[in-house]
Amino acid sequence: MKNAALITGASSGIGKELALIHASKKRDLVIVARRAEELEAMKEEIIKKYGVEVLVLPCDLMQIGAAKKIFDALKEQNIEIHYLFNNAGLGGYGKFYERDRNKEVDMIQLNIVALTELTHLFLPEMIARNRGKILNTASTAGFIPGPMQSVYFATKAYVVSFSQGIAQEVSTNGISVTALCPGPVRTEFEKEAGMEGSGLFKKAATAISTAQKGYSGMEKGKLIVITEYSLRFALNWLLPFAPRKMVMRAIEKMQTIK
Repeated sequence: MKNAALITGASSGIGKELALIHASKKRDLVIVARRAEELEAMKEEIIKKYGVEVLVLPCDLMQIGAAKKIFDALKEQNIEIHYLFNNAGLGGYGKFYERDRNKEVDMIQLNIVALTELTHLFLPEMIARNRGKILNTASTAGFIPGPMQSVYFATKAYVVSFSQGIAQEVSTNGISVTALCPGPVRTEFEKEAGMEGSGLFKKAATAISTAQKGYSGMEKGKLIVITEYSLRFALNWLLPFAPRKMVMRAIEKMQTIK
């Protein structure tokens, strides 16, 4: 495989668009998600259109040890990963104390633990080659508290902080680490998180525009990619000066499903 990328959450949404962008540049792919049928259909589409190599690895990253299984499978096939897209993620709507505890733990496992493990497994090889790029799908949620999605917002805060920390650590090793931080995006996330009807998604961005901005930012070695100008302005110039309790009330109101 040439310039191979490992993309998690690749069967739909931002992950699928990232895969298509990568393939369009004649770069090979390892695509990971739970849904094998969707991945196989993607593989056929990508090979037919772009003529690159595609390896399908169906896997549930909410399972403990899944990241190591992926790493070992690629080792067995002597596949080197030059691009790592930690895109898989899960949300969940509702008051924390009313939500299923196991679902919150699954969210942490996927959004934080799997992402951290995959990065820890593949980063040493990138350092040894003095080459590599990592794109972690975070969110603008990572910069603010999120009543009604408290655990989700907290997991994305981890991704934003973690990405910046390791970016500095490997800054002299020929490797870039980028955190993609979109606002609401029209994907399956809204349905999976139980947020159908939330006002947050009325003007949501498209998955393809979000993926394009993220991929471009990664190639340029950007640290943070906030995909919408209005969100950049709000996060940099408005929210830092607003009383935190007022911010939390506003976010809770925006996220409350009527």
